[in-house]
Amino acid sequence: MDYKSILKLLSLIGMTLSLFFSLDVVVALIYGESYLPVLLFVTLFFAANFTIWLLLKSYPLNLGIRESILAVNLLWLLLGVAGGVPLLLYTSISPSSAFFEAVSGFTTTGATVFADIESLPKTVLFHRSLMHWLGGMGIIVLGVGLLSVINPTGSLALFKSESTGIQMEKLTPKIKHTALSLWGVYIVLTLVDAVLLKMFGMGWFDAVNHAFSTVSTGGFSTKNSSLGAFDGDGIVWTTTIFMILSGINFLAHLRVYYRDLSGYRSEEVKWYLALFLLLSLTLVVVHEDFGSDTLYYTIKHSFFTIASVMTTTGFATVDYGGWSNLAIAVIFVAMLIGGNAGSTAGGVKVIRYVIIYKTLFAEFKRILHPSAMISVFVDGSKLKERILAATFGFFFLYILTIVALSIYIYAAGFDAMTAISGALAMVGNIGPGFSLVGPSQNFGFFSDPDKIVLSVGMIIGRLECYTVFVLFSAAFWKRF
Repeated sequence: MDYKSILKLLSLIGMTLSLFFSLDVVVALIYGESYLPVLLFVTLFFAANFTIWLLLKSYPLNLGIRESILAVNLLWLLLGVAGGVPLLLYTSISPSSAFFEAVSGFTTTGATVFADIESLPKTVLFHRSLMHWLGGMGIIVLGVGLLSVINPTGSLALFKSESTGIQMEKLTPKIKHTALSLWGVYIVLTLVDAVLLKMFGMGWFDAVNHAFSTVSTGGFSTKNSSLGAFDGDGIVWTTTIFMILSGINFLAHLRVYYRDLSGYRSEEVKWYLALFLLLSLTLVVVHEDFGSDTLYYTIKHSFFTIASVMTTTGFATVDYGGWSNLAIAVIFVAMLIGGNAGSTAGGVKVIRYVIIYKTLFAEFKRILHPSAMISVFVDGSKLKERILAATFGFFFLYILTIVALSIYIYAAGFDAMTAISGALAMVGNIGPGFSLVGPSQNFGFFSDPDKIVLSVGMIIGRLECYTVFVLFSAAFWKRF
């Protein structure tokens, strides 16, 4: 294991992160808040990482797959610590709470320990949204763009270990160009969303923060009642649309730049949109049948809620935890789905369900026709056995992690709904669950050890299980 290469990589990303965190200083200056604490932290953090990089400047950066995997895991611990320091400087929360909030931010989970969001300094509110925005596309992808000149092979390995979904796809000749192009799409979507939110009545500060949280499918808000604090229909529908767009594979958005709409015609996108419409309309019918709200009110909030939960954003316009049991069951199903591979959304991802469904259907055919040669195809391409095995393996690890975390929460003395939905919300990077962790609640009541365990659950979900669990394999540490 080349630990010096890993340390050099982390120092470079740490320097990049400190530059982004300097935006907190700008916000503090604009709103007349104390800027010295975060300025001091940013300066020291940059200096420490720059010193490490300077000491290793002449050391060749060689990142194989093992170094990449270990670097990604260590990076998320670094993000939790570095992202939590500004929260400690401006609030009175504990270190474990700060770590939880930072991990929740960077993993775009959106679960919070703060009960009164609106009492927080604007510097803290912006910092939380900034962590979402950086974590949404994956800070490693940004690192790929910066490091590609140094070591293209290692960058490719690193991109594979961080990117979500079944397999990586390149549109441009070099992976660094693809990574930077994805960030370009990400920035454009963020800007358009912020401008539209401003047009529909939000102030610039709220618009920028919510655009950061929407496009990253994060869920942190500047208000206690989340999007429910804004009355405009335009704000609700704009956020709904951008959550859905952010849940689609960003490579499909990038193809549009090359005048190629084929990405939107993929099986995954079709299933994704079909499931969204089906669940939204089902929730409309269920809530209209059991509730007393007007039809338009039900449609607006049902579509928003399904978009928020299915894309693992976690925004809320109403406390849907108080809806009927059948409505909660529909929302719970949406929590299990997730967005597209290659999107900022968390969860299982629609493509995996498509593969699982097609594989099971193929097995039924094999039972009926033992001698037939039956393969699994997605978008006209035959899937390799390795992809099928990896998909089922991921699903097993995903469910196993949720079950283990559910048992941990339940054993800590909480009710079953809090345990199950809370575990699913953590591992799926969704944010709110039901009962004590519902959309109008927070995670501040958990003990400090509990918050660390929940943070680990968020990281496992963000790195899609394999990247974390492979560390516990003896083969990972053996020399080949």
